[in-house]
Amino acid sequence: METRCNQPLVIISVDTFYQEKYSAPVEGKYVHAYRITIENKSEFPIRLLKRSWKIMQGNGLIKKVKGEGVLGQQPIIKPSGTFQYISWSSMQNNFGKMEGIYYMVNTLNEEHFSVKIPSFLLIAPDLLN
Repeated sequence: METRCNQPLVIISVDTFYQEKYSAPVEGKYVHAYRITIENKSEFPIRLLKRSWKIMQGNGLIKKVKGEGVLGQQPIIKPSGTFQYISWSSMQNNFGKMEGIYYMVNTLNEEHFSVKIPSFLLIAPDLLN
Protein backbone atom coordinates (compact mmCIF):
# COMPACT_ATOMS: atom_id res chain seq x y z
CA MET A 1 0.00 0.00 0.00
CA GLU A 2 1.35 3.41 -0.98
CA THR A 3 0.77 6.53 1.06
CA ARG A 4 1.27 10.03 -0.22
CA CYS A 5 1.92 13.15 1.75
CA ASN A 6 0.38 16.41 0.59
CA GLN A 7 3.14 18.43 2.22
CA PRO A 8 3.69 21.49 0.03
CA LEU A 9 6.90 21.45 -1.96
CA VAL A 10 8.06 24.99 -2.60
CA ILE A 11 11.55 25.82 -3.84
CA ILE A 12 13.03 29.26 -3.17
CA SER A 13 16.08 30.46 -5.11
CA VAL A 14 17.89 33.79 -4.79
CA ASP A 15 20.24 35.78 -7.02
CA THR A 16 21.95 38.91 -5.63
CA PHE A 17 23.31 41.97 -7.40
CA TYR A 18 25.42 44.74 -5.86
CA GLN A 19 24.01 48.13 -6.89
CA GLU A 20 27.08 50.34 -7.33
CA LYS A 21 25.02 53.17 -8.84
CA TYR A 22 22.95 53.54 -5.64
CA SER A 23 25.72 52.80 -3.15
CA ALA A 24 28.02 55.29 -1.42
CA PRO A 25 30.72 53.32 0.42
CA VAL A 26 32.41 56.44 1.86
CA GLU A 27 29.06 57.20 3.54
CA GLY A 28 28.57 53.61 4.71
CA LYS A 29 25.81 52.84 2.21
CA TYR A 30 25.90 49.55 0.32
CA VAL A 31 22.82 48.69 -1.75
CA HIS A 32 22.07 45.18 -2.96
CA ALA A 33 19.22 43.97 -5.15
CA TYR A 34 18.00 40.40 -4.96
CA ARG A 35 15.80 38.37 -7.27
CA ILE A 36 13.64 35.74 -5.61
CA THR A 37 12.14 32.86 -7.57
CA ILE A 38 9.39 30.83 -5.89
CA GLU A 39 8.59 27.50 -7.55
CA ASN A 40 5.44 25.59 -6.62
CA LYS A 41 6.19 21.89 -7.04
CA SER A 42 2.99 20.93 -5.18
CA GLU A 43 -0.14 19.52 -6.77
CA PHE A 44 -2.27 22.49 -5.68
CA PRO A 45 -2.19 26.29 -5.99
CA ILE A 46 -0.60 28.28 -3.19
CA ARG A 47 -0.88 31.93 -2.15
CA LEU A 48 1.94 33.87 -0.53
CA LEU A 49 0.32 35.72 2.38
CA LYS A 50 3.16 37.24 4.44
CA ARG A 51 6.91 37.46 4.72
CA SER A 52 9.38 37.84 7.54
CA TRP A 53 13.03 38.83 6.94
CA LYS A 54 16.07 38.85 9.19
CA ILE A 55 18.80 41.12 7.79
CA MET A 56 22.20 40.66 9.46
CA GLN A 57 24.94 43.16 8.75
CA GLY A 58 28.66 42.53 9.17
CA ASN A 59 28.80 45.08 11.99
CA GLY A 60 26.42 42.96 14.09
CA LEU A 61 23.30 45.04 13.44
CA ILE A 62 20.19 42.88 12.91
CA LYS A 63 17.03 44.24 11.36
CA LYS A 64 13.73 42.36 11.20
CA VAL A 65 11.15 43.18 8.55
CA LYS A 66 7.63 41.72 8.38
CA GLY A 67 4.78 42.45 6.04
CA GLU A 68 1.90 41.30 3.91
CA GLY A 69 2.79 39.56 0.66
CA VAL A 70 5.67 40.85 -1.46
CA LEU A 71 5.81 44.17 -3.29
CA GLY A 72 2.17 44.83 -2.39
CA GLN A 73 1.00 41.52 -3.86
CA GLN A 74 -0.21 38.21 -2.46
CA PRO A 75 0.45 36.11 -5.54
CA ILE A 76 -1.21 32.80 -6.29
CA ILE A 77 1.25 30.29 -7.75
CA LYS A 78 -0.28 27.44 -9.71
CA PRO A 79 1.07 23.86 -9.57
CA SER A 80 4.38 23.70 -11.50
CA GLY A 81 4.27 27.51 -11.68
CA THR A 82 6.73 30.15 -10.57
CA PHE A 83 6.59 33.68 -9.23
CA GLN A 84 9.57 35.98 -9.41
CA TYR A 85 10.24 39.44 -8.01
CA ILE A 86 13.12 41.81 -7.40
CA SER A 87 13.66 43.83 -4.25
CA TRP A 88 16.61 45.47 -2.49
CA SER A 89 18.30 46.10 0.83
CA SER A 90 20.64 48.85 2.00
CA MET A 91 23.43 47.99 4.43
CA GLN A 92 25.91 50.04 6.45
CA ASN A 93 28.93 47.93 5.58
CA ASN A 94 30.20 45.85 2.69
CA PHE A 95 28.86 42.46 3.74
CA GLY A 96 25.92 40.82 5.43
CA LYS A 97 23.27 38.20 4.90
CA MET A 98 19.52 37.77 4.79
CA GLU A 99 17.16 34.93 5.56
CA GLY A 100 13.48 34.65 6.20
CA ILE A 101 10.15 32.89 6.03
CA TYR A 102 7.20 33.05 3.65
CA TYR A 103 3.79 32.31 5.14
CA MET A 104 1.56 30.63 2.57
CA VAL A 105 -1.77 28.89 2.18
CA ASN A 106 -2.97 25.98 0.06
CA THR A 107 -5.83 27.68 -1.82
CA LEU A 108 -7.81 24.42 -2.19
CA ASN A 109 -8.16 23.47 1.47
CA GLU A 110 -7.04 26.70 3.24
CA GLU A 111 -4.24 24.91 5.12
CA HIS A 112 -1.52 27.36 6.16
CA PHE A 113 2.18 26.52 6.03
CA SER A 114 5.52 28.29 6.06
CA VAL A 115 8.53 28.05 3.76
CA LYS A 116 12.05 28.95 4.87
CA ILE A 117 13.87 31.42 2.66
CA PRO A 118 17.46 30.17 2.53
CA SER A 119 20.19 32.40 3.89
CA PHE A 120 22.04 34.38 1.22
CA LEU A 121 25.06 36.67 1.32
CA LEU A 122 25.20 40.33 0.34
CA ILE A 123 28.81 41.16 -0.47
CA ALA A 124 30.16 44.33 -2.08
CA PRO A 125 32.80 43.75 -4.79
CA ASP A 126 35.46 45.75 -2.88
CA LEU A 127 35.46 43.04 -0.21
CA LEU A 128 36.29 40.39 -2.81
CA ASN A 129 39.34 42.23 -4.21
